[in-house]
Amino acid sequence: MESNQPDQGEEMEMVMDMVGFGGPEEEAPVMSFNMLDPGGGEEEVPVRKSPYQFDLFVIGGGSGGLSCAKEAATLGAKVALADFVPPTPIGTTWGLGGTCVNVGCIPKKLMHFAGIFGDYQGDQRECGWELPTNVPHNWERMVANVQKHIQVLNWGYRVQLIDKEITYFNHYASFVDSHTVALHDKTGKFVKNVTSENFVVAVGLRPSYGGYPGAEECCFTSDDLFSMKSVRDNILCIGASYISLECAGFLHSLGKHVTIMVRSILLRGFDQEVAEKIGSFMEGLGMVFIKGAVPIQFSKTEDGKVRVEYEQNGEQKVEIYGAVFLAIGRIALTKGIKPENAGIVINPRNNKIIVDEADRSSVPNIFSIGDVSDGRPELTPSAIQAGSYLAKRLFGGSTHIMDYVNVPTTVFTPIEYGCCGLSEEKAIEIYGDENVEVYHSMFKPLEWNYLESREGKYCYGKIVTNKLENEKVIGLHYLGPNAGEVLQGFAAAMKCGLTKEILDQTVGIHPTCAEELTKIDVTKRSGRTAAKTGCWG
Repeated sequence: MESNQPDQGEEMEMVMDMVGFGGPEEEAPVMSFNMLDPGGGEEEVPVRKSPYQFDLFVIGGGSGGLSCAKEAATLGAKVALADFVPPTPIGTTWGLGGTCVNVGCIPKKLMHFAGIFGDYQGDQRECGWELPTNVPHNWERMVANVQKHIQVLNWGYRVQLIDKEITYFNHYASFVDSHTVALHDKTGKFVKNVTSENFVVAVGLRPSYGGYPGAEECCFTSDDLFSMKSVRDNILCIGASYISLECAGFLHSLGKHVTIMVRSILLRGFDQEVAEKIGSFMEGLGMVFIKGAVPIQFSKTEDGKVRVEYEQNGEQKVEIYGAVFLAIGRIALTKGIKPENAGIVINPRNNKIIVDEADRSSVPNIFSIGDVSDGRPELTPSAIQAGSYLAKRLFGGSTHIMDYVNVPTTVFTPIEYGCCGLSEEKAIEIYGDENVEVYHSMFKPLEWNYLESREGKYCYGKIVTNKLENEKVIGLHYLGPNAGEVLQGFAAAMKCGLTKEILDQTVGIHPTCAEELTKIDVTKRSGRTAAKTGCWG
């Protein structure tokens, strides 16, 4: 299970040399410029008199940190950014861009897309394509192309930092006090201290190994998967999170035999009726679920496989797998930045930084955005928007704060799930069962009528409304093809106060899956079947 990632330090030196800078530790020059006064003459900008080296120092080079740094620089702030990726236990590391670009959304979606071809391989004949079946998949070629795209993105981010005159430190950063960070190289050697008026912490999360004996020696995580040159067959995926189910799904679609070990429920925090449908769909494709089970320890066999000891419903068991993928949760990377030195208050339950509605920590000049912030959605687009808004408040005179209500997302399992707003369970918890009306529909995409293997009981739409607010839509759930594309527009409508009446008045685009959300008229309370029997009901 090798990683083929390039050394980030060497790559940075190459980029900096090309544009004339000395290396990752040399600060980019600050360019002076003049502004034209109203009378047409030139007036030199006053010399910066801050007692600190920078106006803003961003710790973390992921999507949120980059967004904040670039926006602040655009607004005239003197900005620095520090980012360094500690290697995983099997040695995987990556370049600038954070989790989403390197080991999250981007490679996950690309491999999910590759898996779709595998899922439909046997179905193409039903559409008239006389193609061979059971064609083998070339994992190494796919990974090479995925990594090629990621490296283009890494390069682009570095060029953007240079273009915006943002000083980049390819170092670990940790607080000395509320206005100072210490920089250390990858060996832990101290490099120097740097001061700033303001700080933004955007260090994100990394996968947990759960403390199980042998986990770090025997298992791999999503930090490794997308750059591994090969993956053995007969894979055990441990965890019921969206990361576990998404990766299990495309691994199966790419020809691997997959087993999923689940402690309790699938997709905690998501609508549970939809989550159960996803599990049933994946079982129907041939994936095996071990339910009510938790690992005890891992060890390697003589032939390189993994011996897994686990407990299921009180009984201890042992199985041998070709490889074990661990997706049991993620840990906030706050310990390494030494928040206590600056007085930053951390939630002891999850090690995340406690922030107010304006993303400010307990220390007035230190802010936190993205996954590492307590109570925030762990989603790239919300981190990007929050980072941009924060920079505009700090340096652009804006008062606009991030709205975390009705943030849409999609789970890229073999049958995709898009949602926005509250789950049915959460809506009832907040508003009471008597004040929540739930509309739902099961449907079969037109294209699936080609495919005998595709049943019509899995694709599903659910609309959760608040009867106290004229049946305002407070939750919208879609299970079916192209879920992200379907949900994006509905999410905008929910931001505008979408009601069931407005949804009913909306003309759907026919024949599409998206139109099903405009035609749902069966309430759960009615007891009528949610199954569709034709185009119009």
